[in-house]
Amino acid sequence: MLINLVLFVNTNKPNFLIMSMLSEFKAFAMRGNVIDLAVGVVIGGAFGAIISSLVGDVIMPLLGILTGGLDFSHLAYTVGDASIAYGKFIQAIFTFLLVAFAIFLFIKGLNATKKKEEAAPAAPPAPSKEEVLLGEIRDLLKSRG
Repeated sequence: MLINLVLFVNTNKPNFLIMSMLSEFKAFAMRGNVIDLAVGVVIGGAFGAIISSLVGDVIMPLLGILTGGLDFSHLAYTVGDASIAYGKFIQAIFTFLLVAFAIFLFIKGLNATKKKEEAAPAAPPAPSKEEVLLGEIRDLLKSRG
C-alpha cells in the first residue's frame, strides 16, 4: 500500500523513489556489520546445536548416573484445573546452567590457545637506513666532542 501511495504521489518519476530506497537498503544490508551479524547468528545457531548435543548426550547421562536419574520435569502443582509445572522450569534452569558452563569451558580453552599464540612476541623490525645513518652521525659527533 505504501509503494502504491508513493507511485501515485510521484507520477513524474515513479521509479526514482523506489530505486532510491532499494539502493539505500542495499547499502545498509551490505555494510560489514550487518553481514558479520548475520554470519554470527548462523554460526551461533550451529554452535548451539553442538552445545545442546554435548549437554544432552554427554553431560546429562553422566550426571544422571551420578545423581541417580534426578529429573525435575515431572514436578507440578495443581490449582483447580490449572497445572503449574514448576519442575520444568527448574529443569530448564539446570539445563541452562550446564549449557552456560559448557560454553564457558569451551571459550576458556579457546582463550588459552590464543594466549599461547600471543605469548611469542614478534622480533622488533630492523632499523631503517635513515636510523642507521643517524646513529653513525651521532657516534661520530660523540667521538669528536
